[in-house]
Amino acid sequence: LFAIFAFATCGGYSGELRLSVDCANKSESDLSIDIAFAYPFRLHQVNFEAPTCEGKRQETLALIGDFSSSAEFFVTIAVFAFLYSLAATVVYIFFQNKYRENNRGPLIDFIVTVVFSFLWLVSSSAWAKGLSDVKVATDPDEVLLLISACKQQSNKCLPVRSPVMSSLNTSVVFGYLNFILWAGNIWFVFKETGWHSSGQRHPADTMEKQPGGYNQGGYNQDSYGPAGGYNQPGSYGEVGEYGQSQSYGQSGPTSFANQI
Repeated sequence: LFAIFAFATCGGYSGELRLSVDCANKSESDLSIDIAFAYPFRLHQVNFEAPTCEGKRQETLALIGDFSSSAEFFVTIAVFAFLYSLAATVVYIFFQNKYRENNRGPLIDFIVTVVFSFLWLVSSSAWAKGLSDVKVATDPDEVLLLISACKQQSNKCLPVRSPVMSSLNTSVVFGYLNFILWAGNIWFVFKETGWHSSGQRHPADTMEKQPGGYNQGGYNQDSYGPAGGYNQPGSYGEVGEYGQSQSYGQSGPTSFANQI
């Protein structure tokens, strides 16, 4: 949805500005000069006619600048991001087993997500700069400077209407929102890869093995130690079988009692 808003607000734009040239000779004036432009903002190809205030002759002029590269780059990234998001959604829902097979799906998804995050940042920044230049090139006050009749003080040139750029401003905002969205999604895609699982599993296995070995050693010492044998009088015979020193310790006191 964010990608759709991004390329729709930029790729579907069309704007218009209006100028007024009031000549000293009123019959030669043109008070409504409309100049329309649209995406991809090849402004140098936008022509308009303005009076020269020298008889009925008019001059053909063109706006300045070609900002199609940044605009088309931005829209292209938005379209491809939309298509990839749509394809990824289908894979997530209907092909989950194949997605996780051999860890290839999450790995490819992770790489593509990182690439799109970078491209969103670059394209949004480039289009923000391009939009700033478009605003300057289509400023009615700047366009009036191109008209030769406006250089004469006897003629009055005024801007009548400026183009509305709100949708283009929105496209830049959605561009950076897409960057934040894709960059934040890197972590969630990374958790699906084997890199995250292996990094989490190895320390857990090490911690489990160390307490297990310690408990086993402690259990063996408590089971076969002297304390265990004396606490259970019925197991003297069993304790004596595990070592000669314990057998001597048991028979010594008995012989001494017999001598007494």
